[in-house]
Amino acid sequence: MTSPTTLKTPAGAVVSAVKWTRSQWLLLMVVCTVLALDGLDVSMVGVALPSIGQELNLGTDTLQWIVSAYVLGYGSLLLLGGRLADLLGRRRIFLIALAVFAAASLVGGLVDDPAVLIATRFIKGLAAAFTAPTGFSIITTNFAEGRERNKALSIFTTFGASGFSLGLVVGGLMTSLSWRWTFLVSVPIAVAVVLLGIRFIPKDKPSAENSGHDIWGAVTLALGMLGLVYTLVSAPEAGWGSVATIAGFAVSAAVLAAFAVIESKVKHPLIRFGILKEGWVARANLSAVGLFGSYLSFQFIVTMFLQSVLGWTPLGMALALLPAGLLVATSAPFADRLIEKFGATQLILTGLTALGLGYVLFLRVGTTPNYALDILPSVILLGIGFALAFPSINVQATTGIKDSEQGLAAGLIQTSTQVGAALVLAVTTALVSSHGQPTGSVSPQAMLEQYRPGLILSAAVAIAALLVAAAPARRRQAPAGSAR
Repeated sequence: MTSPTTLKTPAGAVVSAVKWTRSQWLLLMVVCTVLALDGLDVSMVGVALPSIGQELNLGTDTLQWIVSAYVLGYGSLLLLGGRLADLLGRRRIFLIALAVFAAASLVGGLVDDPAVLIATRFIKGLAAAFTAPTGFSIITTNFAEGRERNKALSIFTTFGASGFSLGLVVGGLMTSLSWRWTFLVSVPIAVAVVLLGIRFIPKDKPSAENSGHDIWGAVTLALGMLGLVYTLVSAPEAGWGSVATIAGFAVSAAVLAAFAVIESKVKHPLIRFGILKEGWVARANLSAVGLFGSYLSFQFIVTMFLQSVLGWTPLGMALALLPAGLLVATSAPFADRLIEKFGATQLILTGLTALGLGYVLFLRVGTTPNYALDILPSVILLGIGFALAFPSINVQATTGIKDSEQGLAAGLIQTSTQVGAALVLAVTTALVSSHGQPTGSVSPQAMLEQYRPGLILSAAVAIAALLVAAAPARRRQAPAGSAR
């Protein structure tokens, strides 16, 4: 395998492009499969939510925790995962975490207790918090910055987006058998990739830096985010002005403030806040919040709407959303070329514009929609938006970052993606709950009106992200052309 150092001059300039070896392709496919599995897991379970709720007698507020537990576990430890990958060895962390993911998937598919089910989702999120940034940094340290890395990252991130998008179809197929298969199907895939990873992921030496893993930083970040999301979800029932709600927000804010203090004091912080002084890094992370936060909330609402309100089958709903997944999946061979030609920033702006327009168009939908006229245009726009923005955001977020902090940069962008998704979904659930708990005892039109505030929120978040991405950013140094 060609190492990054052989692809760069001593001054750090990228030498002419080299062809990837068979080992590099196999390495890329292993880590890409794991990222696709992460995305697949989130969207498969999303499709199964109505079936889970029906069998286990769960309401919307509880069902959202099946999604939120995963993304919170994912987002709260991503920074620690990236840091440990840098310090302890990427291969070791990647394989151990993937084995835990497989075990938690197996348990989740077999239990009946909602609390245990949610707990397994949180554990899977924790495991993914280590595999995702580790896989990312395995790529960035094995492919040279510039054309080599852009191509690898565009394939990597598109696999993630494709897994998330195509997981709707797989989830529909699995749910038609039983919602439990949306958990169990991940097990053999994860086990197979562990075996392949042992063979094809090159051994790497831990960082020469002294240890210092900032466990307390990880704990305070996780507790603060869990408290904030729980308070948001519980507020409609408890009352926004109730003592419990006010105390919940106050405690969560205090814990997150403690996290910020810890990060400023420890020798090896989860977040070196100075990295955000690079204007393009901050914009990329905020764009990620808007992109994934709006889309995950939109999928949650649309899944419940199409199945619970319109009575569509899980497979029928999944096929209706398939065009978006196909657009994302087929964009992989071209994403790096588009980034090189137009720059990541321009593609982010175009993608977020398409995403926001798709959400706005979906607001026209009624209780008897015409698929071709009322749903398909939004689906296509969302596919275009994700295909353009998702890989571009990831390239922009890691360009110009030194190798020793690639794990940090990878963890930071993915933390923004997941934590942003959890927060937006929590607010979406709170809005829906504030308008009454949707049940089959009310009319389809009334149920649609209960869901509509969540749809409006998705559009608003995407538009806000577009405005942030379009705002001029002060930069100390322009990154390589891929992030212009």
